[in-house]
Amino acid sequence: MTLNLSRRRFLAWSAMASAAGFVGFPREVAASAPQRVRPVPLRSVRLKPSMFLESLQTNRDYLFRLEPDRLLHNFRQYAGLTPKAPAYGGWEADTIAGHTLGHYLSALALMHAQTGDTECRSRADYIVAELAACQAQSSDGYVAGFTRKTPDGKIESGRAIFDELRQGKIDTQPFSLNGSWAPLYTWHKLFAGLLDAHAHCGNARALEVAVRLGGYLDAVFAQLDDAQMQKMLSCEFGGLNESFAELHGRTGEARWLRTAERLRHREVMDPLVAQHDRLDRLHANTQIPKLIGMARQFELTGDPEPAAAARFFWHAVTAHHTYVIGGNSDREYFQAPDTIAKFVTDQTCEHCNSYNMLKLTRHLYQWTPQASYFDYYERTLLNHIMAQQHPGTGMFAYMMPLMAGTKRDFSSPFDDFWCCVGSGMESHAQFGDSIYWRDGEDGTLFVNLYIPSRMDDEVSGLRLELDSDLPLGGEARLQVTAAPKAAQRIALRLPGWAPSWRLTLNGKRVRAEVADGYARVHRRWRTGDTLTLELPMALRLEPSDDPAVVSVMRGPLVLAADLGPAEQPYGTQADPVLVAEGDVLSGFASQQAPAHYLATGVVHPGPLTFAPFHAQHDRRSAVYFERLDPPAWRAKQARQAAEAAAMARLDAEAIDRIALGEETSEKAHGLRSESSYGVEYRRRKGRDARSGGFVEFDLRSRPGPLTLRLRYWGSEHRRRFRILANGHPVADEVLTGDRGIRFVDVDYPVPAAATRGDTLRVRIEPETGFSAGPVFGCWLLAGVEA
Repeated sequence: MTLNLSRRRFLAWSAMASAAGFVGFPREVAASAPQRVRPVPLRSVRLKPSMFLESLQTNRDYLFRLEPDRLLHNFRQYAGLTPKAPAYGGWEADTIAGHTLGHYLSALALMHAQTGDTECRSRADYIVAELAACQAQSSDGYVAGFTRKTPDGKIESGRAIFDELRQGKIDTQPFSLNGSWAPLYTWHKLFAGLLDAHAHCGNARALEVAVRLGGYLDAVFAQLDDAQMQKMLSCEFGGLNESFAELHGRTGEARWLRTAERLRHREVMDPLVAQHDRLDRLHANTQIPKLIGMARQFELTGDPEPAAAARFFWHAVTAHHTYVIGGNSDREYFQAPDTIAKFVTDQTCEHCNSYNMLKLTRHLYQWTPQASYFDYYERTLLNHIMAQQHPGTGMFAYMMPLMAGTKRDFSSPFDDFWCCVGSGMESHAQFGDSIYWRDGEDGTLFVNLYIPSRMDDEVSGLRLELDSDLPLGGEARLQVTAAPKAAQRIALRLPGWAPSWRLTLNGKRVRAEVADGYARVHRRWRTGDTLTLELPMALRLEPSDDPAVVSVMRGPLVLAADLGPAEQPYGTQADPVLVAEGDVLSGFASQQAPAHYLATGVVHPGPLTFAPFHAQHDRRSAVYFERLDPPAWRAKQARQAAEAAAMARLDAEAIDRIALGEETSEKAHGLRSESSYGVEYRRRKGRDARSGGFVEFDLRSRPGPLTLRLRYWGSEHRRRFRILANGHPVADEVLTGDRGIRFVDVDYPVPAAATRGDTLRVRIEPETGFSAGPVFGCWLLAGVEA
């Protein structure tokens, strides 16, 4: 099956894609065929000793520490069955309860396929049986662990949400549907777990449960017209369209494909189909799974529109919205294209985003097997995925902060259960799924990742062992351990980061056909044949979208400056910068440990050790650096001194100030709040207030005109709130993100009626459905006499 495009649409898409920097669009469309290549099944690949196998084993230990009955608590309770164990805490104690079970079921199934571990399969089978028992309590296929909170604070079964949807009652926020935290997203995780148990554990009942649940949802959606569906889809729904497309793929029933197509969120998808990048300010991981679903629809139908959307989205994100480690998003949101250098913060790169981008990459690669897809895949796997799991504890990071001096915060075993804990369980259960790929047309075996492993290809009878010292070294060796009689082509990926390479067969240089980023060798293989690929591992500087902001790379690895132990506060010292008239890298000296360098003379403050970023789990580090010449460095120092002096003057002139987000200052000012949380962004602490909540505090005051100064992040958007002083309205503030990529101070005259007395009580309360702030600073200043 190939794409069937009209010439007019093809030319329009090509022009728009080229304008957005995706110059390869025509070639990729012409070469695309759904599932032209397929990965060698996970069950046919076994990992050999390496950091990947160690990570897999650490993850398996954590999976076995978790108790399935605790994750099943809500499912049994709301099915009318007695729970067998108490529920876990964190997100599993909120209305999103049940999302972890889906991730956990997927992780068990993947781990079973990757390792053959029978305990993983037994646990997966047990969970499926329990879900089937819960589902049997109803006649309509409903089974869920999520709940919803009523206006009076009562927690009830999530079924009430869908009873209301049938009646046309749809109350949505970006992450809330009729009072529940993204229930369709939670169901997507459950569908994915069931489908993985079916695929990797051969559990037929898992598909039965998924089909019955699909029937329940399909009946609900049947009551909604198109406008109502689109309103519902404005709440995060994960990749539920992928789940229904996959049900069609497994069963052949057309109804599931129709439902998948109804789950197309047009507000987001239509611009992508038209090759427009309108991702700015969209929640990143809300969107990526939708595109995975679109990709799967193309594979099942050959429809060019979902393929165009998925392909353009991938290129837009990887080329214009991606950090050097392969991750994306700041505070979970996309920013404007090519502004990465302006958003190097303490809240970059949510793990779920990278997990899902790698899934999308696998789909696109299946249509057009080009090595560039795996250049991105390798970068993200090594520098983000491997950084996300703590090797000692097996715990997972939510964000991967890239701002200088930041540290990684890892989950606790039983009291967090963030989304990134769930995707982390899956990411570290399946490293063998993308090493080897088979071309269905000519039988070529592609080797895309140099992860030490054994492969037993059931299709061709070819068996291989892959040994590699990448990413620290530059050599990979592929040995044939069993060979079929027929000749075969083996294609080794030539990484885009390697300016040269050397390939030998049994110790002698071999001629290879080079195409699409692969060195291809076609021959009748013999047992013992060994292909050896040698790659240079030189240091290089990689610019961001701002040429003056760079990172240090060695081969596929991002190197980071080691700024000290994570438990040691970073303080207020200046961020390191690279300063030199000429070649910065001339100041880097190789150390005894592989991929470790000591930088002297070119880094300020210095000297500093540079080491692989992914391995700095317990360190504070710096990844991005300003690249300055000496005059620019002196000018920067002068600006920093002037900014510090201005801040000191403001604090000295204030009648009073509260450091929001600082416990001591908040307590001293009698802070009271509901649905309000301390935040930190770009090393500045602050506080917000969520819908239905408030924050209030007391400032020391005096008679006369007063000005209340509040500090916000200039590009904060979708915030609406009221400010009061001693009960008197001060302002109705709306933050729309139009005040620049910087912190901004806004002055509010205090009404004269509020200035009597020696205390000013400030209250900030959001409009219903919105948040207030965050406020990153508050000062009470003398006003100007009228």
